[in-house]
Amino acid sequence: MSNLLQGKTALILGLANRWSIAYAIAEAFHREGARLFLTFQGERQRLTVEDLQKALGAEMIINCDVTVEDDLARLTETLSGQGGLDAVVHSIAFANRDDLSRSYLETSRAGYLLAQEVSAYSLVAVARATVPLMTNGGSLMTLSYLGAVRVVQNYNVMGVAKAALEASVRYLAADLGPKNIRVNAISAGPIKTASARGVKDFSKMLDGFAAKAPLGRNTDPAEVADTAVFLASDLGRGVTANVIYVDGGFQAMAL
Repeated sequence: MSNLLQGKTALILGLANRWSIAYAIAEAFHREGARLFLTFQGERQRLTVEDLQKALGAEMIINCDVTVEDDLARLTETLSGQGGLDAVVHSIAFANRDDLSRSYLETSRAGYLLAQEVSAYSLVAVARATVPLMTNGGSLMTLSYLGAVRVVQNYNVMGVAKAALEASVRYLAADLGPKNIRVNAISAGPIKTASARGVKDFSKMLDGFAAKAPLGRNTDPAEVADTAVFLASDLGRGVTANVIYVDGGFQAMAL
């Protein structure tokens, strides 16, 4: 263990199961000595996240729906007596399955607004709730995907939401830089998570990705997690307003 996060406290939002990217990040943070707090959404997730809490040695789990202002206020209040935060990981995204399975042109108004609220605006809301706790500066990060900047078949409304998310990263970085808070996104290659199964023909996407990526394979969640460790640690102290690709070089390739 290199203890890159020894003495640091991290909050991870969006950890739903052992196959999520958020879990891989939490595991890496625990490995590197971070003190962890986790959130869950609703009673249906509580038992699952409680089990993960034990495995990760997290100190506390907190019920938080990022679309509910009262929940965000309670998150701030709950953590205010815990000695502050050094890192916040936002790993939250959602779109209706119907809006991922038809053309972008057919996106419903309600589906568009839902995807934007949960996948993009929630980063702003989470930042507002946690920045008061980052009194000594720190690192705020989120998870994105190549569909934010290129058309990825069947990604549709989620790609547009990720584009807004990446723009929010830059604007938040400008706002929070004077507080020595860095804001970045990690754009991971496609990973077989529960949420990814909502994307039509996702298995074909994985096959095509591995065939084209310079490293000739799919992305390992542990690679994304190690990049998150870098951003949360003092090694990443000069990095902000960036989208860091962890996709084996796929984003650089053309036809």
